[in-house]
Amino acid sequence: MTQRPDAQAIPADEAPDCPTLTAYDHLHHITYLRLLDAEADGADWREVARIVLGRDPACDGAAARRCWDSHMARARWMRDTGYRQLLTIPGGKTPH
Repeated sequence: MTQRPDAQAIPADEAPDCPTLTAYDHLHHITYLRLLDAEADGADWREVARIVLGRDPACDGAAARRCWDSHMARARWMRDTGYRQLLTIPGGKTPH
């Protein structure tokens, strides 16, 4: 895995947990894809949290795990449900 290319897209401590697509989801769609790829490859969550989410499990394991759990849940939601909302928004943009 490579380092995160967009420093402005640093993931929050927790991903959104709502039934609608958010601006955060648009900003972090690559993060979600990287998480899903890592999961499919069987990568250890600690490595993924460090590389993809910028969280160090060695410094604060509980916070890193919460961040990983939250973003994985959102990535799965985007894969299974949320992507449909992209099809209903003109231009695929989330209103601010």
